[in-house]
Amino acid sequence: MEVRELICIGCPLGCPLTVRMEGEQIEVSGNTCKRGEDYAKKEVLHPARTVTSSVRVRGGALEMVSVKTKTDIPKDKIFEVMDAIHGAEAEAPVSIGDVIIADCAGTGVAVVATKDVARVPGTGQR
Repeated sequence: MEVRELICIGCPLGCPLTVRMEGEQIEVSGNTCKRGEDYAKKEVLHPARTVTSSVRVRGGALEMVSVKTKTDIPKDKIFEVMDAIHGAEAEAPVSIGDVIIADCAGTGVAVVATKDVARVPGTGQR
């Protein structure tokens, strides 16, 4: 039997969780709500993370714009997603929610801007 200890991030309580796994059976204890059980099962079976970073902006009032994955991505894809983000550029103006990468690293998840960046007057489109 494998046992894992986790801290739940499903709500502000931060319950200490114990996950016992034996074959297909998963038992979660320590949670005070259903979100804790759901979080623990997802974390041991299919861990995923939201990735945040920044992307260069051409012609912008700022050189970079902050971005994040629209939803969480499989944890084992983080480095591929970061490589794709680091290779991306956006053209100003950029608005919050603009899609910077439609399908990042084949995950099916978009990378979106989390900040507005205005265009510098007098800069042309490339």
